[in-house]
Amino acid sequence: MARVSLIDEHAGTDVAAVVAKIRGKRGGRLLNFYRALLHAPGLASAWLDFNNAVRYQTGLGDRVRELIILRVAALNGADYVFDIHRSRYAEPAGVTRVEVEALRDWPKSGLFGLEESALLAYVDAMTREVAVPDAVFKGLRAHFSERAVVELTVLIAAYNMHTRVLKALDIQPERA
Repeated sequence: MARVSLIDEHAGTDVAAVVAKIRGKRGGRLLNFYRALLHAPGLASAWLDFNNAVRYQTGLGDRVRELIILRVAALNGADYVFDIHRSRYAEPAGVTRVEVEALRDWPKSGLFGLEESALLAYVDAMTREVAVPDAVFKGLRAHFSERAVVELTVLIAAYNMHTRVLKALDIQPERA
């Protein structure tokens, strides 16, 4: 059970406009995550805008985006995010079921080539240690432009924030 109540979408006029915005940008869905954030409607609205920007307003490919999100979720034990992305986003982005599960311990899987291994090592360093070793950064730069490095760095940081809010507030996935 979440550590904060999940706001009903009919809670008030300040919430109604944000709910409409969220539903409009999330395929009609109002996820529990946003229902918790609705305690602070301005934050919920800004979060939606920022999350959509880091996911969809970059030059990163869908597969790269999903590898990042799934790996951050796995490292932080955020089943909420991992399960949603495994079931809704991974396959359309070109990440197979086998690869999704391998992301929990990707170095042992042998499924990821040099570019994706460099990416995943960067995700690991940012998520586990925060400070990225020079060798890991150099490995990443061998495959990604400066723009891509900035975009994927912000995506990794955003999903670390996202998963940590979910974990701290103990927000559970929606019931099917």
